[in-house]
Amino acid sequence: MLGAAVVIASATGVAAVAIQPATAAPVAETGAVAHFAVLGAKGPAFGQAEKAVTDAGGTVVKSWPEIGVVIATSSNPEFAKIVRGMPGVQGAGATQNLAELAAPPAATTMSTDSTARSAAQGSGAAQRALEDTEKVVDSAKGSLADPEPLAANQWDMKMIKADEAHAINAGSSDVVVGVLDSGIEASHPDLAANVDASRSVGCTNQGVPDSSPAAWNPTTSDHGTHVAGSIAAARNGVGIVGVAPGVKLASIKVVNDDGYIWPEYAICGFMMAAEKGVQVTNNSYFVDPWYLWCKGDADQKAVAEAVDRAIQYSHRKGVVNVAALGNSNWDLSRNIMDDGSPNNGTPIERDTDNTCTKIPAEIHGVVGVSSVGVKGLKSYFSNYGRTETEVAAPGGDRMQVPSTPDANGRILSTVVGGKWGYKQGTSMASPHAAGVVALIRSAHPDWSAQRVVASLMHDADRQPCPTGTYDPDGTGNWAANCDGGKTGRGFYGAGLIDALDAVK
Repeated sequence: MLGAAVVIASATGVAAVAIQPATAAPVAETGAVAHFAVLGAKGPAFGQAEKAVTDAGGTVVKSWPEIGVVIATSSNPEFAKIVRGMPGVQGAGATQNLAELAAPPAATTMSTDSTARSAAQGSGAAQRALEDTEKVVDSAKGSLADPEPLAANQWDMKMIKADEAHAINAGSSDVVVGVLDSGIEASHPDLAANVDASRSVGCTNQGVPDSSPAAWNPTTSDHGTHVAGSIAAARNGVGIVGVAPGVKLASIKVVNDDGYIWPEYAICGFMMAAEKGVQVTNNSYFVDPWYLWCKGDADQKAVAEAVDRAIQYSHRKGVVNVAALGNSNWDLSRNIMDDGSPNNGTPIERDTDNTCTKIPAEIHGVVGVSSVGVKGLKSYFSNYGRTETEVAAPGGDRMQVPSTPDANGRILSTVVGGKWGYKQGTSMASPHAAGVVALIRSAHPDWSAQRVVASLMHDADRQPCPTGTYDPDGTGNWAANCDGGKTGRGFYGAGLIDALDAVK
């Protein structure tokens, strides 16, 4: 699989659009418009990029001068090519692959890892909704002195020793975890005490931040609410308990009602996390519409750079960003045949190499998390990779059944409607790691982001690679090979997260 074989984003259902030469005069915006990320210089020269947008016939939607990024719209499908040749512009690309200009509109699909859109190796199970809520349960209230009523089903918390860690440090209310997701139900009885409305924000209106509660509450998905519970469900005698029940949560909504996370939403999310004093973010998604963004394509390269700039900005502000590796059973350290992108039009089959990355999990400085089940083995669906996996965490696995009252191998957490439910996926693993990061930040408030990540990895418990080919159900559908031998690096990175060691 060679980099030269990467197919660019031209065959995505936009053939009905009249394509103009790159040298054509700017087209006035009438009717449908596409969104673009335009890269410029940071600082005083940034105005040149904004001027280039308007000179090319586009409209500035949101400017981020701190990172030299402009989010713009234009009805001209050649806008990116035109503006790339103008003074002060370092790159430009369509964030949604011009699908907004297609007729009829492209079909929608969920874009959190909740739908496992990409093909599992050798199986026909590619479209399984791995992270859909499998079972909803009610909870009888208990007393504050008693364990949480549903805690007996939380095998995941025992696995990472969170219950023991809480006796030492349950997390500080000075630490805020930003949940970049589909919104958090702030009225949920297990979350209400910990949701910080003042730091919550919605980013799904073209990537323009909106702090009104309506902008950051969930509408069509319980994904963000489930993630939030694993991080910081309160110890209050109701339902469950999170990894860091004493910390605060910020709902940073980056998933729209159709389930997409467009690049402009993610950029807004990382920037607002940095600006609102969030110390940790959880990112259980990949940025649409490309499962892997490839530098060989000018549009993809520019848009990926725009998101990267936002991530690095947040990192410089001290934010530790944690992300799910995905649910396709792919070895991200090797070349991959991606036949599920773009996901907002007609997917094209393309060979990808190491110039193509899953965003945000593979961005430098982001903590990539793989998933394990109750036996400590890689979840059958989890992506992995010797250079992509920083740590492993419990994300559930229906094939690994625990000895709990419900005997459910998935992860139990909060869902909308004030209830609790089971999900599985790397989306469920990542918030466990984010919770442990929050505990480290609580125990060591003066540590830098780099030192926090180093501690997370140092304290993780090594997991050796399985012997031979890992074939969890014996069918070959989920076969995988782990590089690293006794270190387990390929599947588990530095190892399984350890909440107890994090607070010692």
